[in-house]
Amino acid sequence: MAEVAVIIPNYNYAKSLRRCLTAVFAQTLPPGEVIVVDDASTDLSVDVAREFPCTVLTTPVNRGPSAARNRGVAGSTAEILFFLDSDIELEPDAIENAVEILRANPGMGCVHGIYAKEPMFEAGAVEYYRVLHNHHARKRAVGPSGALFALGAMRREVFEEIGEFDEALRNSEDMEYGARLARRYPSSLTDRIAGRHDDDKSLRVILRKQFQRSQTILPMMARQPQGRTVRLNRTSGVACAGLTVLSAPLAAVSPVLGLLPVLFLLLFAVHDPALARLVMREKGAVFFLQFTAINFLVQLALLAGVAAGLAPRRRGPGALPAGAGVTGGSPR
Repeated sequence: MAEVAVIIPNYNYAKSLRRCLTAVFAQTLPPGEVIVVDDASTDLSVDVAREFPCTVLTTPVNRGPSAARNRGVAGSTAEILFFLDSDIELEPDAIENAVEILRANPGMGCVHGIYAKEPMFEAGAVEYYRVLHNHHARKRAVGPSGALFALGAMRREVFEEIGEFDEALRNSEDMEYGARLARRYPSSLTDRIAGRHDDDKSLRVILRKQFQRSQTILPMMARQPQGRTVRLNRTSGVACAGLTVLSAPLAAVSPVLGLLPVLFLLLFAVHDPALARLVMREKGAVFFLQFTAINFLVQLALLAGVAAGLAPRRRGPGALPAGAGVTGGSPR
């Protein structure tokens, strides 16, 4: 039996998949199995995957990363499952470090990693916003944490005990699986597992995704044990963004009251001093202004998504199903 199986769900990531697989096959601890589950891609992803000595599984219709991960597990035999998104380029020692951590902590449910400060490909302001924001959020959460599966490892016996990823979920699926896992096992976030991420480059795309994902935030948080989530957005920042918008009409009442939205906006810019310092250090003052503007819009999309999630409506694809997190299931 192979020691490690790397399971890579993929949908239309031909560009990044080649670098993802190149990094996997250059690991200091080579995996015994590498399984790419192509989820009905319409680009050249399958051709790219077949350039490498890996197993390529395909699906006739797109079913989402949860289904792809489940199929990858079913097609593997290894003792340790390393889940890896196809838009991540691992650092050379990532798999070795994951195995070492799991061996040293036999009672651990999952160990998962962080994104590097640099993207997989040179990018513009929107992608650098995403990369730095995600790096900072995961870096500050290093330690006991809810499981995330963009780059993370767990023992097969634990996966079999907890059950499969919930194929009904396409948003917030990591939180759902992490909540289920946390009822029986601790998980840990470590900076010893790292990789460069090829993130979204379009502001419209990240706002749409944030809106969609935020609709399930409150139900998922209700299922998540306290202190175990990786929070990408601080409550103080979300609050300052919302108060900026809500107080803006006061400018029509009086010039003094009109200073309130300015104050809230300034507070928003520095609500996370460590993040502000990171952005200034890595990209400078001009980019910090761009970063703040993008982040402000993302927080508004988050608030809009939460509000939409609370509104009575008919359930759509990817909505949190009744009983999710109670019976077998999982993320993406």
